[in-house]
Parts: sequence; structure tokens; C-alpha cells
Amino acid sequence: MTTTYDPRHPAYLDEGDLRAELERVYDLCHGCRLCFNLCPSFPTLFDAIDSHDGAVGELTAAEQDKVVDECYQCKLCYVKCPYVPPHEWQLDFPRLMMRAHAVRQAKPGRSLKERVSDEFLGRTDLLGRVSSASAPVVNALTGRLGSLPRRAMQAAVGVHAERLLPPYAKQRFSTWFGRRQAPPVETPRAEVALFATCFVEYMEPAIGRDIVAVYEHNRIACCLAAGTRCCGAPWLHSGAIDRFASQARANVTALAAEVRAGRDVVVAQPTCAYVLRKDYPIYVSGADAELVAAHCYDAAEYLVLQHRGEGGPLDSEFPGEVPETISYHQACHLRAQNIGFKGRDLLQLTGARVTLVERCSGIDGTWGYRAENYELARKVARPLARELGTASSEVICGDCHLANTAITQETGRHPLHPVQVVARAYGIAE
Repeated sequence: MTTTYDPRHPAYLDEGDLRAELERVYDLCHGCRLCFNLCPSFPTLFDAIDSHDGAVGELTAAEQDKVVDECYQCKLCYVKCPYVPPHEWQLDFPRLMMRAHAVRQAKPGRSLKERVSDEFLGRTDLLGRVSSASAPVVNALTGRLGSLPRRAMQAAVGVHAERLLPPYAKQRFSTWFGRRQAPPVETPRAEVALFATCFVEYMEPAIGRDIVAVYEHNRIACCLAAGTRCCGAPWLHSGAIDRFASQARANVTALAAEVRAGRDVVVAQPTCAYVLRKDYPIYVSGADAELVAAHCYDAAEYLVLQHRGEGGPLDSEFPGEVPETISYHQACHLRAQNIGFKGRDLLQLTGARVTLVERCSGIDGTWGYRAENYELARKVARPLARELGTASSEVICGDCHLANTAITQETGRHPLHPVQVVARAYGIAE
């Protein structure tokens, strides 16, 4: 039994040790098959094993690797698998897949296009700064699906020409936050440091503005942690663990200082919250990483916990616009955190009737952006589109901006973040 998932273990990047662990885990999955309908990796795995009459040891390296390529790190194995640690079998499928990518990254001979694609998708802060500074031009070039610029983009950096991309905002969230003239919150019930994430910082600052407005409306003081950057998820999921750890250490240092100053950390997007809570303690070991993880919250989760906590309920007067029906999409990386359905619970405070939708959007980080995954990603998203169409709710909500963009592509509708719905219900202007 190898079970080498520690990135600091001397055998972590050893391909022979990895292949032995892939065989061990694939054999366990083959004997269970509880995840047969969870994601594309498992049908591919079971079909390959069946083609060898159940002999897992006869899988070729290419057959093993196809399973790796089709895993998009939704993390739902942690919700469904009965053998995850601390079970004696130590079956950690998502971390095994990330290890396989790390081994691939460390090998020589990767194609230029693959390396360029990883660089493009991994340098989110650089791309965000450049693109927001020239947002009208960038959005015009990338907003027309299948256009010549998008086809050139696909050829150069591997992002599919037909994939809908979230547009960039002209003013970054941190710029707005630094310039706003807001009176301080008197006698705050709590204080938080917002980890805005790349999507809110560069693409959808309106979500951040509404989070600040709703929090301050309920006497929760907000600040931005200085020195933070992208959580590093694109590097982690592509296997560039050293670059991920470098970004993670900088964020841990900045956020641990905020926690020691008495503030909780509120994260505006679920993938980033998952990374801070679950991945930082593994790749950046130490007391600071554990401290940040213990004080990290999703934006809707924190409001619901405050509502139910010692400080008393949130303001329950909603003089603004409250939709009668809402379809709430529970993103995979929220489900994997096992925090319950806090976005739904928050929306229900307004009196709206909320339908819960638990289907994957097929994006999951950068996987669904890549050209080689595009058709499969759209296939994964179809059940989500069908459920949203069946519900026919007045408003669609979701915490994940990536998933919301995929919902727009599949349905033509534009989802809102749950806190944005609450902001409008309070009568807070957009």
C-alpha cells in the first residue's frame, strides 16, 4: 500500500510509485463502483477494466492516464466515497489525481502548447491586471464566441473558442474598496477580512460590493487583507505544486495576521474557500495555515452563522425586491466542504421559495476552459441546464462565478450570487 499523497514525501514524484498507487486505488474503485455516475473518470475507468476482464493490473499507462485527464477535481468523491481517510484503505481519489498531474509536470518533454496553456491559466493576477486595464478591448475580442480572435486564442493558449468567458470589469474591486467613502460600522457584531478572489477582483466586483453592503448593513465590519493574491488553484490543479505553494504561503502570512487581529476570513468564491480550508494546511504546513483554515468562511455561510449566533438574528426587514421563486445551484466545491446549504438558507430568510439544484457545471477550476475538455464539459453541464429549465424559477442563484458563467452558456440566463439577491431585498441599489 503506497498511499503517498504528501507532496513533501520523497516518493511523491516517483512515477513507478504513482503507477502502483493508481493500480491499488483503481482496483478498490472497481470493486465498489458507487461513483459510476459521479463524473466521466469513473465510467472510463470501469469500461477499461471490463475490457481486460476485470484485470486491473493489465491497464496500460495510457488507460490509467485517461482517467486522470477526465477528473476535473469536483471533490465530490469526499461526499460519496466510503473509503476516504481515515478509513484503513486511505482512498483519496482527488489527491491521487493531483499527484498524477504533479508527476506529469515534473517529467521532461511536455508539449509547448501544454506549457503555454498552464502559464496562461495559472497567471490569473497578471492576466487580470492587464485585462481590467484594457477591459473594453479585451471583452470585445474575447466576447464573440468562435470569432477569429477566439480561434487564435484557442490555438495559442488552449482555451476553446466557443467557451463563454466572464468579461473583465474596468474598475477592480480593490480599487473601489480603497476609494469608497463609507462611515465606519459602529459597535460591530463581528469583523472580517474579505478574500475577494480573482473573479470578484477583476471580473465581477459587483459581487464584492454587495457582500460589503449586506455585511455592513448587519453591522459586520469589512476590510481587505493586504498582500493577498490568487489562491493558486490553477497551479495546483495543473500539477505545479511549487508555484501553488509559493502563492499559498504569501496568502497564509497575510490572512493569519488578520485572524490574529480578531477578524475572520470571508471568501467570495467556493473553489478558493475550499483551497484555503482544505489544501493550504497540506501544502503549507504549520500553525498559520491551520489558523487560517479554522477561521475561513464562505460569504453566505458566515451570514447564516451570524444569524444563528450569539449576536442575534440578521435584519429580517426586506423592503426591496424579493423574487417569489429562486433556483439555487449548490456548487461542487461548496458541497465538498460539508457546510450544509448555507446559500439556500440565506435566501430563505427573504421569504422566497428556493429550489435546490445539485448538478455539476462542468467547469471546476480551469478544466472546462481547456479545448480538449470542452465537449465533455458541455455534456457534464446538460443535466444542470435541464433541472434549471424544469424549475422555471424567477431567479437563478449560485455562489460560484465560474459555474454561473457556464449556466449562462447553457441556459442563456444570468445567475446572481445569493448575497446579491439579499442586497436587492434590503433595497440596496446595484
